[in-house]
Amino acid sequence: MPALLGGLLLALTAGPLQTGAAAPARGAAAEGAGMVMVLDASGSMAGKDGSGGTRIEAARKAVGTVVDEMPDGYPTGLRVYGADKPKGCDDTRLARPVAALDRAGLKKAVAGVRPQGDTPIGLSLRKAAADLPRPAAGSLGTRTILLISDGEDTCRTPQPCKVAAQLAASGVDLHIDTVGFQVAGRARTQLECIAKAGNGQYYDAPDAKALARQLQRAGQLSADGYRFKGKQVRGTATRGGAPVLAPGQYLDSLGPNEERYYATDLDAASAADFSATVVPPSGAAVGLLDALHTRVVYGSGGVCDSTTALFAQREGAAPLTSGVSRIPTQSGTGSCDKAGRYWLVVERKAARGSDAARWPLELTFHVEHPLKKGVTPAQSAPEYGAGGKGATLPATAPEDVTGGTGFNDARTLHQGVWRDKILPAQTLWYKVPVGWGQQLRYDVEFANEPRSKGYRAAPSYGATQVYTPFRTPVGNGTGEFSPHVPYTGRPASLSMGTVPVAWTNRYEAHPNVRPVHLNGDFYLAVTLGARASQIAENPQIGVVLRVAVLGKEKDGPQTGASVSEASRRESGPSADVAQDSGGGWSTGRVVAVAVGGVGVLLLAGLALAYVRPRRRPAAADGDADPRRGGSW
Repeated sequence: MPALLGGLLLALTAGPLQTGAAAPARGAAAEGAGMVMVLDASGSMAGKDGSGGTRIEAARKAVGTVVDEMPDGYPTGLRVYGADKPKGCDDTRLARPVAALDRAGLKKAVAGVRPQGDTPIGLSLRKAAADLPRPAAGSLGTRTILLISDGEDTCRTPQPCKVAAQLAASGVDLHIDTVGFQVAGRARTQLECIAKAGNGQYYDAPDAKALARQLQRAGQLSADGYRFKGKQVRGTATRGGAPVLAPGQYLDSLGPNEERYYATDLDAASAADFSATVVPPSGAAVGLLDALHTRVVYGSGGVCDSTTALFAQREGAAPLTSGVSRIPTQSGTGSCDKAGRYWLVVERKAARGSDAARWPLELTFHVEHPLKKGVTPAQSAPEYGAGGKGATLPATAPEDVTGGTGFNDARTLHQGVWRDKILPAQTLWYKVPVGWGQQLRYDVEFANEPRSKGYRAAPSYGATQVYTPFRTPVGNGTGEFSPHVPYTGRPASLSMGTVPVAWTNRYEAHPNVRPVHLNGDFYLAVTLGARASQIAENPQIGVVLRVAVLGKEKDGPQTGASVSEASRRESGPSADVAQDSGGGWSTGRVVAVAVGGVGVLLLAGLALAYVRPRRRPAAADGDADPRRGGSW
């Protein structure tokens, strides 16, 4: 461990992270996306901030910092309240409309604000929601209200928490973040209530420096929201009338404790792979056992495959993905081997007190056709071998990289060491090409960061997950790796990986082996918990990824496949994957459980489901012929 942490410090100091540099360019924001800042300009903001200036002066500087860090063109506006008259609960106005980012215009607008009046927060929130653009039909853009206040609402109606709840329930794309500037008691309680009711996050700012830091975090999270992709579709509550899907990518929404049905017609020989990803607002309230459950059903209700992905933490929601497949058995006599209509069922399970809003839902559906006649696939590869915890990973100087916002814009990585910056409550996305016979192995290292003055918060967490090309999570419950680690601002690291890619893995029973049956881009997600905003002094936290693709790539899934031309040309270290002919995962009916975020105690309780006895892989239906089934 000392050597590991030493390598971490070396990687993070080899090129200092620039916290004041302009934000990296992203793809264009989705239509309808945008942020409106709602700034308290009531009389109390003319008071001293404890550092020689006034609160409004600190707020002006903080807003300037936010707009400097926002990406070019991101729709941003400013609303102020209490700025135009000494008293009045209707004193709220749009100082700068929500439009393509105009840094100079926003700074000029906030420079002209003179605090003097009351604090009509509820009315200002309602007006701010109307300030934001409405997304076009079929588009899903992140819309954010960012409230900055040093006190509680001084007007009786409308009540801010009720307004926040009403606005959050009005669509799948709106959330309210709040920043409390030198607040305590009832004022802080109210701002926390607004954020919780509004599916957002509360950020505490005890001084001017913290105000700038927290505003920057909230603004960048809004601008870096998940970039959705897909054709709009509307699932049904039952099988009747369910939309029929062709292979492709789709968008829908999902409410708490709601099921959605989607139909498709499959032949008897091809495999079908489905994924469902929900993307809640980053601060949305979730319970430890809140989950996304997917299953493929056929006939009168028979279940072909079923998985459950859990949040397993209470710091606020993060993207959550569940994947299922319909894979014909080797014997061809299974209950799900017939041609006909099948249904994908997606269910969101939410505990009482969890976020009640609808969440955006992204679906993917792929079909894998059978191997060509006469092609015999290589044997399955259910063991980690050289890709386990002891694998040697790159130790070169890190290269800077900017992770994507989701699956659709994940940044491509190759073997090497990569350095990025992550915000509290953010998930960064990458993808790594992995060929036949190869396996992915990587470490994630979170930086040693200066901690905020007076830090007393409970630990947050860092997490990672790896997904197959069909977006099935395969990094939980393995007994080999853990997907989460506590984070306190001190160095912390995670290891993660997959078994080698083998076509015949589809007949293995374990949910972390079975999906690793096709080559392509494997996705890496890295998450930092929301509570880290109370821990780290810098707006962003350094993160290093050490990525290795182990083994020589084969030119196909067949037995006796040659090493690919690309692998023969490779230079530098490469490890052949060791095969354990006696290895395997336990068989029998398996319902997969994937865990998102933290969840140490929950995993301990689930561990018994993943005992790994050593045995030779057996055919699912007693048929050892590996030639049946599907692939590209």
